[in-house]
Order: sequence, then C-alpha cells, then structure tokens
Amino acid sequence: MNKIDKVRYSYLPQQFEDIDDLLQEIKEFVKTGDFTLGTPLVEFEKKFASMMGSKYAIGVNSGTDGIKLGLKALGVGYGDEVITAANTFIATVGAINEIGAIPVFVDCDDTFCMNVDLVEKAITKKTKAIVPVHFTGYMTDMEKLIPLGKKYNLPIVEDACQGILASQNDKNSGTWGICGAFSLHPLKNLNVWSDGGVIITDDEEFCKKLKLLRNHGMKNRDEISLLGYNSRLDTLQAVVGNWLIPQTHDIANKRIENANYYDENLGTLKQITIPPRPEGMKLVYHLYIVFAERRDELLKYCLDKGIEAKIHYPIPLYLQEGLKFLGYKKGDFPVTERHTKDIITFPVDQHLSKEEMDYVIQIVNEFYDK
Repeated sequence: MNKIDKVRYSYLPQQFEDIDDLLQEIKEFVKTGDFTLGTPLVEFEKKFASMMGSKYAIGVNSGTDGIKLGLKALGVGYGDEVITAANTFIATVGAINEIGAIPVFVDCDDTFCMNVDLVEKAITKKTKAIVPVHFTGYMTDMEKLIPLGKKYNLPIVEDACQGILASQNDKNSGTWGICGAFSLHPLKNLNVWSDGGVIITDDEEFCKKLKLLRNHGMKNRDEISLLGYNSRLDTLQAVVGNWLIPQTHDIANKRIENANYYDENLGTLKQITIPPRPEGMKLVYHLYIVFAERRDELLKYCLDKGIEAKIHYPIPLYLQEGLKFLGYKKGDFPVTERHTKDIITFPVDQHLSKEEMDYVIQIVNEFYDK
C-alpha cells in the first residue's frame, strides 16, 4: 500500500480521467451546430426536473443567475428587501444586489443554515421575498419557513446551489418555494466544465417567464416580450451534464458515506465538535465542516502535512469591504462570527480513498496529541 502524505481538495482530474465516451458525444454534438438552447439542453432540463421531483427545470448560466432570475420573475426590484442568511457565499447577495434589491441578513445556527426562528423579526413593509440558503449541503428548516412565508405573503426562492438532492422529510431542496436555484459549478456535486445553473419550479407560468428572462425576453426570433438577460446554459455544458447526471445519486451517497466515516472517527476527539445531524434531513455534504478547538493552528498543521483543508468562510460577508454600505457591524450575527473562528472544512468528495480519510483522521489526532 502506498503511504499517504497528501490529500488534495479538488477531485476534478480524477472525475474526468476516463471520458472517451463523453468526448465522442461532444464530437457528435459539435457536428450538429446546435449550440444555443439546443436539444441536449432540453434533455438535461427534463432529466434534472425528474431527478429533483419538480415539473420544470430551466438551464441558466450560473447558480447566481438562478437566484437573480427567480427574484426578477417575482417582480422584486429596486429598494425592495430580501431576507437571506448572514453566513452565505457572496453569490447569494450578488444576485439580490444585481436587481437593485437590498439583502437583509439573519443569523445562522450550527447547521450552517438560516435560523428560521429569527426571520420574522427581520420582516418589514419593504420585504418582498425570502432566500434561504441550503448551505454546505444541509437543508434550511423549510417546514418552519414555508408557513412563515405564507403568513406574510412572501415568496421563497431557495438558494440550493450547494444542495442538489438534499432533502427534508423526503422532499428535495428547491421544491419547497416558488422555485429553487442550483449551481453546476465544477466543484458542485453535479458539475459541468464551466459555470452553469438550473432553476426548478412547479408553476407553468413562472417557468415561461423564467425562459423569457434567460434569453433576452425573446418570445421568438423577432418578438420581445420583456427586457431580459443573456443567461442561457450552454448546450455544450448540457452534454456534459447529461453524461454526469446518472451518477448524481451515487455521488451524494458516497459523500454521505464519507461524512459518516469522518463523524465516527473525528467525533471521538473532545476538541472536535460534529455539527447537528437533524432527524429527517438528508445532508449531501457539498462541504464537510466540523468545529475545532485551536482551529487556526489545526489548519496550519493540516496544510503543512499535505491536507488541503479550508475555511468556509473566514470573514463574514457583512464585514467585507464591498458590503460596508449595508451598515452591519461586528457583533450583529454572533453565531456566524463564532463559526468564522471555529470551523474547518476537510475534503469529502466521492473520489477520496479510505486511506486518504484515515490520513486526515490521523493528522487531526496527531495535532491534538501534541
């Protein structure tokens, strides 16, 4: 057995090392010239909708645009407020900002998702939508959030970019609100070779509007129904998506298996706290994160030993230079800020070997033994 002394983070060279059949499919596709809104995209949309349990899927050019177009289709615009999670990635806030709306943050809890109990007090007369973030592959507690949205007549656009096949009580992410937005970024659980995204919905009229919005508002070649965007998922990327989508359930299951193995072995350390694993929630582990004592020292030790651990994220959005205009300050979201000091992310992807995970476990134990 080869001695393990390095655990990489990106698995893409392994995922695409044997793709002769995919390259042949691409070669045949190129001959068609069907590059924009082509047949493979229609096929991918049907497969994605079926996999997620929704009626419709609309391919767009990124998960960010999935959120943006969902909000735009609802009529959210300049000066409107949109409630979302304080610990999210910049893309969520960027999507809200692009349509002139104002992100309003609420704190997360130790599942890394929005604390739904804090949402109601963030609602004002200007609130026009809620964007829960199914962060790291967890699920926001949608069974609590949906009644709150109905109470205040607030539509919910799910940021499920990290949550493909995550579910709560067997209902998939993205199927709870008016729509759900997913990312196909190369490091997502279902990925393509560039940026890409998908929106799902059960509402036929909403689907029609989204399809207009992603394609300049064009009803056909000569008629413009509304002002839209250039946000199509490239048909070439749909060819890649069609090749990968049969593997998506297996990818999720392998990540869950790997996370369980980490939980069993890291959870025995008193210096490591495993996050809550709520009953009825299927977590798909886009990221595997634990809470660690002396986190910064542990991170350095892991990096020195060849383990590409990461922090998601060390500086919360509302304290970033580019978001000062929102007016938030240190201390506004204490759980988010605690996480920036305590969390560490280890590789968990479907291509990890048991030996690589054992090496991660060994190095973490070694650090605390010292």
